[in-house]
Amino acid sequence: MKSKLKVGIALSGGGIRGISHLGVLKALDEIGIVPAKLSGTSAGAIVGAMYCQGYHPEEILKIIVETNYFKFMRPAISWNGILKMESVGNLYKIYLPHNDFAQLKIPLAIAATDIQRGKVVYFDEGELIKPIMASSSIPGMFEPIVIDKKYLVDGGVLNNLPVEPLEGICDFVIGVNCNHLPEESNIRNMKKLIERTVIMAMNYNVYSRKAKCDYFIEAPGLGRFGVFDIKKAPELFQAGYDQTMKVIEENPAILDLANPSAKHLSL
Repeated sequence: MKSKLKVGIALSGGGIRGISHLGVLKALDEIGIVPAKLSGTSAGAIVGAMYCQGYHPEEILKIIVETNYFKFMRPAISWNGILKMESVGNLYKIYLPHNDFAQLKIPLAIAATDIQRGKVVYFDEGELIKPIMASSSIPGMFEPIVIDKKYLVDGGVLNNLPVEPLEGICDFVIGVNCNHLPEESNIRNMKKLIERTVIMAMNYNVYSRKAKCDYFIEAPGLGRFGVFDIKKAPELFQAGYDQTMKVIEENPAILDLANPSAKHLSL
């Protein structure tokens, strides 16, 4: 019997750690859970856009590893950021040529932060690529993206688990965080101290939304991986997959959300 329940999936930001989201989506695909709507911040927005376009998780992993899209970024000659996010736009146009939320095969919402007003901004219609870039524009590292006269940066600053766009639309929400921090007995240098502090702040606004999720998937220890450590991509993918299978095993009721005949739409 088909499930008529609408499932929403919210994906956190986390740099290259967001590759673990692909393992999560693969596991959910395998049991027939395909979202009625997906939302994402930063890396979650990138993964979400590709998935909602119709690419399978393994395809997205291959694209990310083979293109290594950070090489498309160039220095920004300004006081606003070190790198210019705009230069990544042409890369996105290869894989999202329509550049339109309405053309995605699964509805998507993207969170960004209006840095001037100090508010979260959600996008789910109109132009697609600029909101993706805004959502993943890490403050101080990339220049803000300007949309409708708003200066936008990484959505994770204020909302690193955007469940709000799924509320009132989806019957069940699955939240996915890719930044779990292992215990650390020895902070060896300032770089580690800063990285850990940033992740702790990101996780604080994730965990404040955890109660809004019917199921919460968080592979242990991913916070130990660097934001740009592309060499760890296969390990991250597998961690997301393994943790999701564990959650399914421990919560068999999640199978009630599956539509056995559902298949993630391919291009």
